[in-house]
Amino acid sequence: MHTAARITSVLTGLTLTLGGVALAAPAAHADIPACTNMVKQAGVEVSDAVRLACTQGVHGDLRACVSNLTQVGTPGGAANGACRLAANPP
Repeated sequence: MHTAARITSVLTGLTLTLGGVALAAPAAHADIPACTNMVKQAGVEVSDAVRLACTQGVHGDLRACVSNLTQVGTPGGAANGACRLAANPP
């Protein structure tokens, strides 16, 4: 019985570990470059303010991301799309 209990514990631990990795994966694949590339394609120079705004998008604060991108001259549609790319990488 001890062997079966040990195997069950190991498998449970492995499942929890792999599940934790899966939950952390979206943050690891944050797409700041896609966000900044869209801003650049809209004709706006990529600055620290743009990178900060894209970082806000990665963290799920789309309202602040869009607001900050529009403040530096990014058209609304491009700002919205860039922030969505940051929040939801392909």
